[in-house]
Amino acid sequence: MDARSTISAGKAVLGIELGSTRIKAVLIDAENKPIAQGSHTWENQLVDGLWTYSLDAVHEGLCDCYSDLRRNVLEQYGVEMESFAAIGISAMMHGYMAFDKDGNLLAPFRTWRNTNTGKAAARLSELFFFNIPLRWSISHLYQCILDGEPHVKDIRFQTTLAGYIHLMLTGRKVLGTGDASGMMPVDSATGTYNAAMVKKFDELVAPYGFPWKLTDIFPEVLAAGENAGFLTEEGARRLDVSGHLKAGVPFCPPEGDAGTGMVATNAVRQRTGNVSAGTSSFSMIVLEKELTKPYEAIDMVTTPDGSPVAMVHCNNCTSEINAWVEIFRQYDRLMGRTTDTGELYAGLFGIAGEGDPDCGGLVLYNYVSGEPVAGLMDGRPLFVRSAEDRFSLANFMRANLYASVAVLKLGNDILFREENVKVDRITGHGGLFKSTDVGQKVLAAALDSPISVMETAGEGGAWGIALLASYLEYAGKGMTLPEFLDTNVFAGDKGVEVVPDPKDVAGFNAYMENYMKGLAIEREAVSSKK
Repeated sequence: MDARSTISAGKAVLGIELGSTRIKAVLIDAENKPIAQGSHTWENQLVDGLWTYSLDAVHEGLCDCYSDLRRNVLEQYGVEMESFAAIGISAMMHGYMAFDKDGNLLAPFRTWRNTNTGKAAARLSELFFFNIPLRWSISHLYQCILDGEPHVKDIRFQTTLAGYIHLMLTGRKVLGTGDASGMMPVDSATGTYNAAMVKKFDELVAPYGFPWKLTDIFPEVLAAGENAGFLTEEGARRLDVSGHLKAGVPFCPPEGDAGTGMVATNAVRQRTGNVSAGTSSFSMIVLEKELTKPYEAIDMVTTPDGSPVAMVHCNNCTSEINAWVEIFRQYDRLMGRTTDTGELYAGLFGIAGEGDPDCGGLVLYNYVSGEPVAGLMDGRPLFVRSAEDRFSLANFMRANLYASVAVLKLGNDILFREENVKVDRITGHGGLFKSTDVGQKVLAAALDSPISVMETAGEGGAWGIALLASYLEYAGKGMTLPEFLDTNVFAGDKGVEVVPDPKDVAGFNAYMENYMKGLAIEREAVSSKK
C-alpha cells in the first residue's frame, strides 16, 4: 500500500513529541518509515523565577503542529487525515503539573529545567538511598510541601507534560514506564512505582495531614505495548480543529523523550546504549541488573518496557564548539571569504582528527552553564595551556571535541570501571556526529567502546513514539519490544561502527588527568565571576 492509500485507509501511525523548543509530529507507514511531518516552534518562559509553558501555549502548539502535519499531507498526497492505526504522545520528562478535583492546574507548569528543588532532592535521595535528581517530579512535589505552598492539599492528580496531553485526548490518567520512572523510581520487577519508597514518602509527609497518598495522585504505570485508551470525541476536536479527525483511535502509553530516544536508536535491549550529543548530552545504558549503590552522577530510569537504565546527563556539550566555529567564521569573512557553515564544521572537525591523542597538553572546559556531574552549579568557558604545550589549531579543536564529552566520560567511567557494566553496542546521535566521523571516534575513545551511528537516528523522538504506537499491534502477537525493533524497524541496519583506537584511548585518559587537575582553575573562575 502506497503512502496515499495508507493515509486514506486510516492505516498510518501518528507520533507527536513536545520538546523544549519544538513540537514535532511524524506520520509513519506500515513499514515504520516516515511519510509526513509537521512542527511548531515554541520557547519556555521565565515567570516568577521558574521556567514554564502556559497551558494555552501547550494547546495552541499541539493544534498548530497537527495543522502543519495536515497541510503537509494535503500538499503531498491530496487526502485528509480522518483516522490512524494508532497514536502516541511523548514530551520532555519530569517537571511538575498538579491538578485539583475539577482538572484545574493548581500552579504554573514547572519544567525539568528548574533547579529550585535542591533541599527536596537531597532529602529524598537520603531517605530512599537512591539518587533523586532536581528535575524529577517527586522532587518538585516535596519542594512544594517544604515551601508550604497552599495548593498541595488540593492536589488530586499529578503528571508529566506527556501524561497531561494524553489525558486531554483519551481521558486516561496513565504514563509509560519510562516517563513514570522520571516522576518517581520504578521497580523493574513489578513495573510500577517502588513500593518501599512510596511507603517512605507517605510516612514522611503524613504529619502534614494531606487528604491523599502518593499512589492516589500519580498516574497508573503501563508498559510499552499495553493499550492506553482511545481518542475521545473531545480529544479529536482538541487535536484537529478542522474537524476531520474521528474518535476511536487506540493510543500507546505516553512516554518521555529519553524513552523515545532509546527506541529511535534501537537501544532498549539490555547491554545496549545510546548517546545524544547536541547542546547538552546524555548517555543511556540499559543494564542487566540494578547498580550496587546510588551515585550522584547517575540517574536511574527505565526503558519503555521496564529494563533499568543508567543515565548520565550533562548540561554542556557542543555550545562552546559552536562559539569557536563562529569566531573562525568571522575571521573567514574578515579575509574576504564566505565558507559554507557545513564546510567550516567539516574542516575544523577534520583538522581535530589530525591532533595529538592527548591534545598536546591543551585543556578546555565547555561550561557555558553549570555542570552538576563535575560539582559546579555555574559555568565559565575556559581554555588552559602552558608555555610548553603543543599549541596548534589541530590540538585546539581536538581539545574542544574532548571537552564536549569529558563530563559524560566521568559518569560512564563509574559504570564501566566501578560497576563493571557490560555493553555490546552504543549508538550516537546528535550534532556532534553530523559533520565527519571525528566526533564518533572521539566518543569511542572517551568511553573505550565501539560507537555506531545510524541514519535513522536523526528522525528523533516523534518517530520513536510513533514506533511505540506501531508496536501496539505486535505486542498483541507476543513480540517483545526489542524483537519488534530488530525485526520490523532496524532489520539488518546496525549503522556505521567505529572501534576505539588504543592510542586515542590512552590520549583521552592523559587529557582527563590534566582536565581533573585543572578543575580547580574552573572552580576559581566560577567563584570569582567577572
